Parts: sequence; structure tokens; C-alpha cells
Amino acid sequence: MLTKPDVQDEEIVACLENEYGLPGIQITFLPLGADFDTAAYRASAKNGTAYFVKLRRGDFEKIAVTLPKVLSEQGIRQIIPPLPTSTGGLWASLGVFRLILYPFVEGRDGYDAALSEHQWRALGVALRAVHSLQVPAALRRSIPQESYSPQWREAVRMFLERLEHDVFEEPVAAELGRFLRARREQTLHMVWRAEELAAALQAHALDLVVCHSDIHAGNVLLTAGDDLYIVDWDSPVLAPKERDLMFVGGGLFGRWYSADEEERAFYQGYGAVKLETNALAYYRYERIVQDIAAYCDLIFSSGEGGEDREQSLRYVQLNYQPGGTIEQAYRADRESGAMKH
Repeated sequence: MLTKPDVQDEEIVACLENEYGLPGIQITFLPLGADFDTAAYRASAKNGTAYFVKLRRGDFEKIAVTLPKVLSEQGIRQIIPPLPTSTGGLWASLGVFRLILYPFVEGRDGYDAALSEHQWRALGVALRAVHSLQVPAALRRSIPQESYSPQWREAVRMFLERLEHDVFEEPVAAELGRFLRARREQTLHMVWRAEELAAALQAHALDLVVCHSDIHAGNVLLTAGDDLYIVDWDSPVLAPKERDLMFVGGGLFGRWYSADEEERAFYQGYGAVKLETNALAYYRYERIVQDIAAYCDLIFSSGEGGEDREQSLRYVQLNYQPGGTIEQAYRADRESGAMKH
């Protein structure tokens, strides 16, 4: 969220004192991320200790905080677990928001800085550990399972249909409308191909592992000491491993390296693996479709969002650029299964 949410700083400070036993906290809003339902703050205690405060509204599942805690306890050091409240909970309620507290780790995300070779390998090591984890049965039952839902594909079809007759006065909405009208056939092809691949995957069940599901450049934290952390576990899912692996070489880590360079460094850490090509292509198409649907909903359905609206427009447009996510989805769709080293 780039625009400060409608919640007073004093309310956040009071929540930190009442729920976490942290008096005299000073907070600073951090304009981070593309999620309009998530706000971030830096909190500073009198003794100099810094904390990361996350406010999350809308859908919230306990697994978003319980899973990273379990992963950290299993020794996956690239995970930052949430800090407990005074009563042992992993979050606190604050109006329409859930407040989650973490240690503050100074660093930059993968859009602001390139992952080093060491950090790419560390990402591979961490994801291999996550995918190999045998989680307790009770916890596993609380993790959503991949369903290949047509929700986002149907939403994109609906928005493209609206663009045939709706006129938008607000500048960002008008620009997005013009942009997508000019790319209607290409966009519909992605929707159709994702649907075809989803049907093929449903007919050929793959092994399901714990997946983060959103490993893009904005969800890795890079420190000056060359460490890497995987953040934002808001939507974990039991899915084929390709659900996470599609991000590597998929055009979602900036333009620092080529797709081949990303894959080479990452798989040095992850290890050799046979990829299911249909799954890789499906998840790359489906990710683009989901982004288009979500950003269209934000931009066309209301005038809210401030700077988030303009950023959302840019994110949609980036997919269609040369070397972007669409080009990488096409590449995955063309390639046959290969062993990654």
C-alpha cells in the first residue's frame, strides 16, 4: 500500500502497548508493495529496538502467520517469524485490520537491488526446504489446496466485455481501458491457454507441496550482509512445486538478469529437478491473468487508491513489455520438460 490507510497512528501505538507490552513506541508509515489491503510501518522502541508492523485488512487466514512460525522453527533461517503478543497470539485486532509484528530487518527488495549469486542460491535452498517439509497433519489441513479455479479467468473475460461499451472518465481507468482494448486478443488467448492447461493438470494429478505462491522480487528481502529472507506469507497453498518455481526465470525479478541466468543460479541451491512443463506454463499464464483481474477490479470498480492506482496500471503494462512475464509464459509453453541444474 502506497497511500497511508485510514487508521490513526495513536491507535496503532496503543495496540502495540496493550497487545505486545511495548510502551512509548514511535511509528513511521512505509509506502511499500502492491497490495491495497496491506500497510507497513516501522516501529521504534525507546531502547532502540526496531520492529516491522504489518496491517492486513480483508481476507485473513491464520495459516499466514502460523506457517512461517513453523517453517522458522524447522530451521529454515530465510523466514522471519511473527512475534507473539503478550498472551501468545500471533496477531492482534485493530478495527478492520489485523496487526502482525515482526523483528525489523534492514534491507531492500528484489526490485530495488539485484540478488547476488549467493542470494539466488539461498532462495533455492530455502524453497527446496519448504517444498520438502512434512508439516503436521492438522496444519496441512488448514492450508488451501490448489483447485485450478476459473475465478480470475472469468473476471478478465468480464472486464474485457465491459470495455466494449463502458466509458471511464477517471484518467487511470481510461488509460487502462485503452491499453487493454488494444491487447484484447492477446489477453483472451492467455485466458484460453490457462484454461486449457488447467484442464490438463486436473486430469493428471501432481504431487502437492507447501508453496509460498507469491515469490516475486517484492517478496524477498535482501540485506547488506548478503542474506535473503522470504516475506509475505499471506497466501500459502498446497500445490505442485511449479507454483513457486514459475517465478524463477518468469520475468518477475526485475531486469537484473536474463531468465537463463536466474535459473542457473537458483537451481544451484534448489538442486536438480524435473519440471512439469504444463504446470510451469499454466502458473505463468494464470499469474498474469490474476494480476490483470485484480488491478482491473481496483481501477475500474472505484476511484479509491491514490498512488496505488497508478502503480497498478504500470504493473499491468509491464506484463506486455518485451522480455516481460507474457514472453516468459510463452517460452515455458513452448519448451518440453527439462532437468534443471
